[in-house]
Amino acid sequence: MTDLIGTRRYGLTQLDYLESEAIFIIREIVAENENPGLLFSGGKDSIAMLHLAVKAFSPGPVPFPIVHIDTGHNFDEVLAFRDQRVREMGIRLIVGSVPEAIEAGLVREEPNGSRNRIQTPVLLKTAEDHGLTALMGGARRDEEKARAKERVFSFRDEFGQWDPKSQRPELWSIYNGRIHMGESIRCFPLSNWTELDIWHYIARERIEIPSIYYAHEREVFLRNGMYFAVNQHCQPRDGEVVFRETVRYRTVGDATLTAAVPSHARTVEQVIDEIAATRITERGATRGDDKVSEAAMEDRKKEGYF
Repeated sequence: MTDLIGTRRYGLTQLDYLESEAIFIIREIVAENENPGLLFSGGKDSIAMLHLAVKAFSPGPVPFPIVHIDTGHNFDEVLAFRDQRVREMGIRLIVGSVPEAIEAGLVREEPNGSRNRIQTPVLLKTAEDHGLTALMGGARRDEEKARAKERVFSFRDEFGQWDPKSQRPELWSIYNGRIHMGESIRCFPLSNWTELDIWHYIARERIEIPSIYYAHEREVFLRNGMYFAVNQHCQPRDGEVVFRETVRYRTVGDATLTAAVPSHARTVEQVIDEIAATRITERGATRGDDKVSEAAMEDRKKEGYF
């Protein structure tokens, strides 16, 4: 870019700025914390996070493990992608298993079969067992109102709990990562990104993601106005009619609670066009766990949920 007198001027695109900010935050959390880790579900946001971490420390290796809290209710495509990425990168994987925690009596499955809420004590125990003082995740402020008001560096007390009324200031992007014994930090480098930003970044960087994010014909049924795919973890109840529909997933999580959306988007470009026209967030459109109450996400975060 040049001005009228031929002087070279430099500017960042929106994606360049977001990438630069996220890399700075990742480096800050590593610099300020003894033993960080990156939560990795195999979803698009955590995939983008891992890509940014590689850029942040290239040509050296990523200096922390990735952590997956496995509910046992995962989509097969997502688990396969997680394992593929671990093999390719040679990165250390820490798995916190909800089924093992149920078997050991640490947690108890809810009567409806959901394991979403009982992820929290498994996450906290996994972090404690491995001495993780900071956990990075791909949560974004545009997803949900509780996430919108949480800081980039989110302080958690010795019980892993978050107090929304007592958050540390972050003026001029100065982050306070100081903690005492037993305390920890949750860090959100993608806070200022949107779903559309993530997809533009995936397109620009040519990042591979699980096929579940693209449209396929599946057997589905309607529940609370959302399209749930029939699978080993999610079966129709009495009165719920199964039919075939071309759908894709905007987000991935517990297969018993995560719904799909009708779509014919089979490429990154088609997904971008689709997202640009939508007016509801991916969690609002597809996550049954957020519809329990108006404050469902905030209540879980106070307990220690990510």
